[in-house]
Amino acid sequence: MTDRMSWEPLRRELDRWQAAGRVARFWLRDDDAIEPTPDLERLLASTGDNAVPLTLAVIPALTGEALAARLAEEAGVSVAVHGWSHTNHAGPERKKQELGGDRPADIVLGELSDGFRLLQRLHPARFLPVLVPPWNRIDAALIPVLPDLGFAALSVYGRARQSGAMPLLNTHVDIIDWRGTRGGRAEEELVAELVAELEDRFAGSDEPIGVLTHHLVHDAAAWDFLSALFATTGRHPAVHWLPAAGLLSP
Repeated sequence: MTDRMSWEPLRRELDRWQAAGRVARFWLRDDDAIEPTPDLERLLASTGDNAVPLTLAVIPALTGEALAARLAEEAGVSVAVHGWSHTNHAGPERKKQELGGDRPADIVLGELSDGFRLLQRLHPARFLPVLVPPWNRIDAALIPVLPDLGFAALSVYGRARQSGAMPLLNTHVDIIDWRGTRGGRAEEELVAELVAELEDRFAGSDEPIGVLTHHLVHDAAAWDFLSALFATTGRHPAVHWLPAAGLLSP
């Protein structure tokens, strides 16, 4: 366990959970996987050494046999569908979105169906029927059709607000500073967000806490945060890191 003072608020909150006889559920999602890279190797080593199950959101149109071969022996890794090609089809004045209303729905759904079948074929032992929309955005009109394609859940960002159309398995703490350095965010800020999520769950929410990473853009700060997070939570009796498959509704 790290002894840095910046992690003390999280340690105190976890100790409160332990004293109450409760266990917080965490899960880890990493986006934009395509192929084996040194950064992916580092992520796999870190999660493997700390027994943290990993869900890789893989971009179907850009991946292939190389990633499948590399993950074949990684028992703690699952593969989710990260859109189709991670291409922005939104207009210049709109937020980036691949799965939006800027194209006919049948084309978007056709790509998602192709991506589902491709990753299911490439990763039969670790395929997870979960859609992770690029940029965490999807046209609401598409969501009711996702079960017809085989999807069991949708994973975006933020507190889940169930609509009834599709189960949500969301992430809540993104370690990357996308609007600034595009590297790891400040440790104190991330610890505060984790504590806030835990306080929400302690008050009654049963939503698992999702941590979001992007191994291809991690800098030293991002890797250091992950290492400290795993050290702080990995052996704490009030934390259980779970595979995404174990969090899906029956």
